[in-house]
Amino acid sequence: MEAARYNTAMPRSKAPEDLTIEELRRLLIEKRRAMRQEHRERFRRSGRVVLLASDEPQTAFDPNHATPVEEDGAVNEPARPAARRWMDSLLLVIEVAAVLGLIWVVFNGVQVVQSLNAEFSQALVLPTLTPTPLIVAVVLPSGHTPPTSLGGSAPNDAEIPEHLRPLVQQLAAIPPPTPGPQQAIRLQIPGLGVDAPIVQGDGWEQLKKGVAQHIGSANPGENGNIVLSAHNDVFGELFRYLDRLQVGDQVIIHSSQRSYTYIVTGTDIVEPTRVDVMAATTKGMVTLISCYPYLVDNKRIVVRAVLQNNGS
Repeated sequence: MEAARYNTAMPRSKAPEDLTIEELRRLLIEKRRAMRQEHRERFRRSGRVVLLASDEPQTAFDPNHATPVEEDGAVNEPARPAARRWMDSLLLVIEVAAVLGLIWVVFNGVQVVQSLNAEFSQALVLPTLTPTPLIVAVVLPSGHTPPTSLGGSAPNDAEIPEHLRPLVQQLAAIPPPTPGPQQAIRLQIPGLGVDAPIVQGDGWEQLKKGVAQHIGSANPGENGNIVLSAHNDVFGELFRYLDRLQVGDQVIIHSSQRSYTYIVTGTDIVEPTRVDVMAATTKGMVTLISCYPYLVDNKRIVVRAVLQNNGS
């Protein structure tokens, strides 16, 4: 019966090569249907019952793919909704942004670490030690009125311009440096019989105690100018005969460790405002200052001496 129906549906007059794809498909379906019917009849005759699939084209799954395929092998691609495609695009953008953000964080972290390392390296570098600069004075030290004047000897404020007197008061309040082994502690001038202690600071009170060193001037033996002053007619008259020094005379300055010899090179009489004689120098020297002349004290005597050796 099935064969007769197949013959009426598909005439034998056509050769197989003349059939269309649709006709071949129908031929294949009819053949499968006839085979299933034959199996069904055989099982009935044997008393067994089996359920066979319908004769319509069935959808099967390729075991190697997740996408469904038709029985004839054609792939059935599922349609992707527009919302799903939009979501995939959004997730891709988020992933790219996250990667770029991670790269920026790493780069910024490297920059911060390099900056911190550079700051740490700079902090480890010790600053270059330089001599304390000479504190600028307004007038030369040791100025005072003569002991024979009305009221006796006192600091001579008349030498200081009125508008600069507050500055002089501030300089007098500068604390002395911390004592150290290189600091000058004693002055000897063999040609004058002078042997006196050296104190730090050249204010009125310091000059009562001995030879005063100007704060900020060099230490003995160093390249620089050691500025020492003392009175000529009060408080021991330590520099009374400073004008008797001759070129070639010795001036010996002691620290707690050694002594240094300086050789006199010259003497000048200057105005109290000639503070340039206290300026720092590039070679080792000492400048001795006192009021002049004796019991008049309206000028200054300045004696210079240069370092002879590196100590003894």
